[in-house]
Amino acid sequence: MSRVYLLLGSNLGNRRHILGKAVTQIQAVTGSVVRSSSIYETEPWGFNDGPDFLNQALIVETDRSPHEVLEKVLSIEEQLGRERLPGMVSRILDIDILFYDDLVMDEPDFVIPHPRLPQRRFALVPMNEIAGDYIHPVLKEPVAVLLARCRDRHRVTRYPDDGDGQ
Repeated sequence: MSRVYLLLGSNLGNRRHILGKAVTQIQAVTGSVVRSSSIYETEPWGFNDGPDFLNQALIVETDRSPHEVLEKVLSIEEQLGRERLPGMVSRILDIDILFYDDLVMDEPDFVIPHPRLPQRRFALVPMNEIAGDYIHPVLKEPVAVLLARCRDRHRVTRYPDDGDGQ
Protein backbone atom coordinates (compact mmCIF):
# COMPACT_ATOMS: atom_id res chain seq x y z
CA MET A 1 0.00 0.00 0.00
CA SER A 2 1.09 3.54 -0.76
CA ARG A 3 0.28 6.76 0.99
CA VAL A 4 -1.00 9.64 -1.06
CA TYR A 5 -1.41 13.12 0.42
CA LEU A 6 -4.28 15.09 -1.09
CA LEU A 7 -5.51 18.66 -0.72
CA LEU A 8 -9.19 19.38 -1.31
CA GLY A 9 -10.50 22.86 -2.00
CA SER A 10 -13.86 24.44 -2.80
CA ASN A 11 -15.01 28.04 -3.07
CA LEU A 12 -18.36 27.68 -4.84
CA GLY A 13 -21.67 26.27 -3.63
CA ASN A 14 -22.04 24.56 -0.26
CA ARG A 15 -18.31 24.20 0.25
CA ARG A 16 -18.43 22.00 3.36
CA HIS A 17 -20.93 19.62 1.76
CA ILE A 18 -18.82 19.37 -1.40
CA LEU A 19 -15.69 18.52 0.63
CA GLY A 20 -17.65 15.84 2.50
CA LYS A 21 -18.91 14.30 -0.73
CA ALA A 22 -15.39 14.34 -2.16
CA VAL A 23 -14.01 12.51 0.90
CA THR A 24 -16.76 9.89 0.59
CA GLN A 25 -15.99 9.35 -3.10
CA ILE A 26 -12.23 9.22 -2.48
CA GLN A 27 -12.86 6.46 0.07
CA ALA A 28 -15.05 4.60 -2.41
CA VAL A 29 -12.74 4.65 -5.44
CA THR A 30 -9.22 5.65 -4.38
CA GLY A 31 -8.41 4.17 -0.97
CA SER A 32 -8.88 4.47 2.78
CA VAL A 33 -8.67 7.92 4.30
CA VAL A 34 -6.45 7.29 7.31
CA ARG A 35 -6.12 10.89 8.46
CA SER A 36 -7.83 14.17 7.66
CA SER A 37 -7.05 17.69 8.74
CA SER A 38 -9.45 20.23 10.08
CA ILE A 39 -11.20 22.31 7.46
CA TYR A 40 -9.65 25.73 6.89
CA GLU A 41 -11.12 28.85 5.33
CA THR A 42 -8.57 30.49 3.08
CA GLU A 43 -8.23 33.49 0.84
CA PRO A 44 -7.99 32.72 -2.88
CA TRP A 45 -4.38 32.32 -3.99
CA GLY A 46 -3.35 33.63 -7.40
CA PHE A 47 -6.54 35.61 -8.03
CA ASN A 48 -8.61 38.15 -6.08
CA ASP A 49 -12.10 38.00 -7.56
CA GLY A 50 -13.56 34.93 -5.86
CA PRO A 51 -15.07 33.89 -2.54
CA ASP A 52 -12.93 32.25 0.13
CA PHE A 53 -12.04 28.58 -0.16
CA LEU A 54 -12.49 25.75 2.27
CA ASN A 55 -9.44 23.46 2.23
CA GLN A 56 -8.72 20.10 3.83
CA ALA A 57 -5.74 17.73 3.62
CA LEU A 58 -6.08 13.95 3.59
CA ILE A 59 -3.76 10.98 3.90
CA VAL A 60 -5.08 8.10 1.81
CA GLU A 61 -3.73 4.55 1.76
CA THR A 62 -4.12 3.16 -1.73
CA ASP A 63 -3.06 0.30 -3.93
CA ARG A 64 -3.53 2.49 -7.01
CA SER A 65 -0.66 3.91 -9.04
CA PRO A 66 -0.11 7.69 -9.12
CA HIS A 67 -1.71 7.87 -12.58
CA GLU A 68 -4.72 5.86 -11.39
CA VAL A 69 -5.11 8.17 -8.38
CA LEU A 70 -4.96 11.19 -10.68
CA GLU A 71 -7.59 9.65 -12.97
CA LYS A 72 -9.86 8.95 -9.98
CA VAL A 73 -9.58 12.42 -8.42
CA LEU A 74 -10.16 14.14 -11.76
CA SER A 75 -13.26 11.98 -12.21
CA ILE A 76 -14.49 12.93 -8.72
CA GLU A 77 -13.98 16.62 -9.50
CA GLU A 78 -16.01 16.24 -12.70
CA GLN A 79 -18.80 14.23 -11.01
CA LEU A 80 -19.19 16.94 -8.37
CA GLY A 81 -19.49 19.69 -10.98
CA ARG A 82 -15.96 20.95 -11.65
CA GLU A 83 -15.59 22.80 -14.93
CA ARG A 84 -12.01 23.10 -16.16
CA LEU A 85 -11.33 26.71 -17.07
CA PRO A 86 -7.94 28.22 -17.86
CA GLY A 87 -6.00 30.04 -15.16
CA MET A 88 -6.64 30.49 -11.46
CA VAL A 89 -10.42 30.77 -11.07
CA SER A 90 -13.13 29.89 -8.58
CA ARG A 91 -14.09 26.22 -8.60
CA ILE A 92 -16.62 23.93 -7.01
CA LEU A 93 -13.90 21.36 -6.25
CA ASP A 94 -10.17 21.02 -6.67
CA ILE A 95 -8.22 17.94 -5.58
CA ASP A 96 -4.44 18.20 -5.71
CA ILE A 97 -1.98 15.36 -5.20
CA LEU A 98 0.65 16.87 -2.90
CA PHE A 99 2.78 13.76 -2.33
CA TYR A 100 2.68 10.07 -3.24
CA ASP A 101 4.94 8.18 -0.84
CA ASP A 102 8.42 9.61 -1.51
CA LEU A 103 7.94 9.58 -5.27
CA VAL A 104 9.50 12.30 -7.40
CA MET A 105 7.88 12.52 -10.82
CA ASP A 106 8.07 15.25 -13.47
CA GLU A 107 5.89 14.72 -16.52
CA PRO A 108 4.44 17.47 -18.73
CA ASP A 109 0.99 17.38 -17.07
CA PHE A 110 1.74 15.61 -13.79
CA VAL A 111 4.34 16.58 -11.21
CA ILE A 112 4.81 15.00 -7.77
CA PRO A 113 5.45 16.47 -5.27
CA HIS A 114 3.15 19.37 -6.08
CA PRO A 115 5.52 22.05 -7.39
CA ARG A 116 3.87 25.07 -5.71
CA LEU A 117 3.28 23.51 -2.29
CA PRO A 118 6.15 25.38 -0.54
CA GLN A 119 4.64 28.74 -1.57
CA ARG A 120 1.06 28.04 -0.42
CA ARG A 121 0.01 28.43 3.22
CA PHE A 122 -3.49 27.17 2.34
CA ALA A 123 -1.92 23.78 1.58
CA LEU A 124 0.91 23.78 4.13
CA VAL A 125 -1.25 24.58 7.18
CA PRO A 126 -3.63 21.59 6.82
CA MET A 127 -0.77 19.35 5.67
CA ASN A 128 1.25 20.38 8.73
CA GLU A 129 -1.68 19.43 10.97
CA ILE A 130 -1.71 15.82 9.75
CA ALA A 131 1.91 15.25 8.69
CA GLY A 132 4.17 18.05 9.91
CA ASP A 133 7.13 15.70 10.14
CA TYR A 134 6.74 14.37 6.57
CA ILE A 135 9.99 15.06 4.68
CA HIS A 136 9.56 16.69 1.28
CA PRO A 137 11.36 14.24 -1.07
CA VAL A 138 12.95 16.99 -3.18
CA LEU A 139 13.60 19.78 -0.65
CA LYS A 140 14.57 17.32 2.14
CA GLU A 141 12.77 19.45 4.75
CA PRO A 142 9.79 18.56 6.95
CA VAL A 143 6.45 20.14 6.10
CA ALA A 144 6.60 22.05 9.43
CA VAL A 145 9.85 23.73 8.33
CA LEU A 146 8.39 24.55 4.90
CA LEU A 147 5.44 26.21 6.65
CA ALA A 148 7.72 28.19 8.97
CA ARG A 149 9.70 29.46 5.96
CA CYS A 150 6.69 30.16 3.74
CA ARG A 151 6.39 33.84 2.80
CA ASP A 152 2.74 33.59 1.77
CA ARG A 153 0.63 35.75 4.09
CA HIS A 154 -2.85 34.91 2.78
CA ARG A 155 -5.33 34.26 5.58
CA VAL A 156 -5.77 30.64 6.66
CA THR A 157 -8.13 30.08 9.60
CA ARG A 158 -9.72 26.97 11.04
CA TYR A 159 -13.33 26.74 9.90
CA PRO A 160 -15.96 26.33 12.63
CA ASP A 161 -17.38 22.82 12.96
CA ASP A 162 -20.95 24.09 13.18
CA GLY A 163 -20.86 26.30 10.06
CA ASP A 164 -23.22 25.72 7.17
CA GLY A 165 -20.47 25.81 4.54
CA GLN A 166 -21.90 28.71 2.57
